[in-house]
Amino acid sequence: MSAPALSRVHVAHADAWQVEGRLRAPCGGGALEVRGLRLMASGLAGPQWNSGDVTAPDADLAAARAFYAARGTAWGLRVPAGMAWRHGRRLKTLRLMAVEGDAFAPAPVPRGVAIRAAGRDDLETVLAIDAEAFGEDPDEERGWIAPRLGAAGIATALATLDADPIGTGLAVLALGLLSGRAVRRRGGSAATRTRAGG
Repeated sequence: MSAPALSRVHVAHADAWQVEGRLRAPCGGGALEVRGLRLMASGLAGPQWNSGDVTAPDADLAAARAFYAARGTAWGLRVPAGMAWRHGRRLKTLRLMAVEGDAFAPAPVPRGVAIRAAGRDDLETVLAIDAEAFGEDPDEERGWIAPRLGAAGIATALATLDADPIGTGLAVLALGLLSGRAVRRRGGSAATRTRAGG
């Protein structure tokens, strides 16, 4: 494993994806750690829902192929920037942002905004905000979001402004690290932020 290439942020991100895979094991998902890879499957068909995090350049790709073939799904891998990788082709580059836990300072809640835990009864509201923010089909997003609501170790928040739903937030706790994202919708615009740290 290349020390500079694999940071706590990468570990927290991989932890969160494996939590998602284990959560979905009853419906065809799962998680597996093999040499150089941390894999997750969601039980959903698209490659965006099934992926692995590379932890070393000598990754066991045969094990990854078998894991996803058993589930009949397309998949992809996230390779840390700067890590030597001779397999496949790069599709895109994503940035991970992080803040150490002791450096995190919550922002003040604006007047009129209320934030509460979202439950299973909030599925349609959370789904509508998430689908709009990411330009996704709500029918495809449903299978991704529904298992999270009320799941242990995953907190989904719902924000309202004067009782109008305006945003959601997600936090996944895995191995003592927190990974998450926030989505805000107001007047047709959307913004996202992610956080991972100790």
